[in-house]
Amino acid sequence: MNPGLVGWGHCEAEREGPTATRSSPFPGAESSSFSALGNLHRTLGRPTPRAYPEVPLRKPRGRARRFTMATAGAPRRFCRCACFCSENLYVARYGLHVRFRGEQQLRRDYGPILRSRGCVGPEDFQQLLEELEQEVERRQRLGQESAARKALIASSYHPARPEIYSSLQDVALAPGFLAAAEYSTVPGADLQGLLQRLETVSEEKRIYRLPVFTARFCQALLEELEHFERSDMPKGRPNTMNNYGVLLHELGLDEPLVTPLRERFLQPLMALLYPDCGGGWLDSHRAFVVKYAPGQDRELGCHYDNAELTINVALGKAFTGGALYFGGLFQVSMCDPRGSASGSWECPGLSPAVLQAPSALAKPLEVEHVVGQGILHRGGQLHGARPLVTGERWNLVVWLRASAVRNRLCPMCCRKPDLVDDEGFGDGFTREEPTTVDLCALT
Repeated sequence: MNPGLVGWGHCEAEREGPTATRSSPFPGAESSSFSALGNLHRTLGRPTPRAYPEVPLRKPRGRARRFTMATAGAPRRFCRCACFCSENLYVARYGLHVRFRGEQQLRRDYGPILRSRGCVGPEDFQQLLEELEQEVERRQRLGQESAARKALIASSYHPARPEIYSSLQDVALAPGFLAAAEYSTVPGADLQGLLQRLETVSEEKRIYRLPVFTARFCQALLEELEHFERSDMPKGRPNTMNNYGVLLHELGLDEPLVTPLRERFLQPLMALLYPDCGGGWLDSHRAFVVKYAPGQDRELGCHYDNAELTINVALGKAFTGGALYFGGLFQVSMCDPRGSASGSWECPGLSPAVLQAPSALAKPLEVEHVVGQGILHRGGQLHGARPLVTGERWNLVVWLRASAVRNRLCPMCCRKPDLVDDEGFGDGFTREEPTTVDLCALT
């Protein structure tokens, strides 16, 4: 996510590790021999989420619904962009995302804005340098450490609710969600028909809401997440801005929960709602749960997600405050060839060229969370989270990615991606275009 403007609170998840596969229940006893891993640093930096370019993708002729499904064959290899270790390092203290390639570059590109935000003396700058260097090192180790956490959890963790690790069943899903998804797969389904089955939060911003999970499933999932939180298992940060939460691929919930949610239900919905943003070409995701509580994270700065599309589902518990707020849309097409955002109205923390953006959030749209309901929006929609007032708020966030879109331009560095092989879904890039079968129902 790309914070920048008024710091917002939902960070782009760090491109951390692979899609987890796990059997349930887990073998072995809970072990504390690796409990030191649980203290894996929580360094300050958290990068900025990125926007996804809205590029027309093989528009269907006539009134058509079209989405793609991968054909059978060898598993595809996903990648990340090499910019992960140098772009969009988040400095929470100054509400800024920076590119970092060394001291001189940092002074040249960010000196004035850093001074305006309180980085004044030599001690301030030296502390910032050390934090950025630590963050770069952390990102370089991320894949290896994530794989180690995942392996230890799979071998030593006893789940409280093992049924959560079974393949997603319709009984866990709200009737309204099932109805909307089923409608989206019917020949002749169109956008207007789908909009009658969900809530339009903002027609202009294309933000929608609909019930996703039943109250019973939300409660069961929360019980499992809290049980894991209390265990001595190692825990990674959910993303580069949030400090508290759970990476679902490390816990082993990607395969049984998130992948079927994306493939069976979200794919047809998004194909109708966002055909121009890759909604019909989703082929990977990154899923995590974020937690807001007194004494922990309470709010999230303004940013955009490293995803083509996002669904954010409130799981509970009882809380007040913490509403989402939405500003304008950041588009990768606003970036110049050097990789700097040219539109100063959106994300002041993105690059030295973007300093202040009062207009982007002059009239933000605020959306309250409703337990069990999901908010759908474009990944590039600037957004953040207001401060939590009371209670605890847990949200499941799924970044939905389409390699057919992001292979053209990395939303993080605004360049053609410099691909590096990664584990699992990586950051959703592939070295080749996906082999797909187009499913098109013309009316």
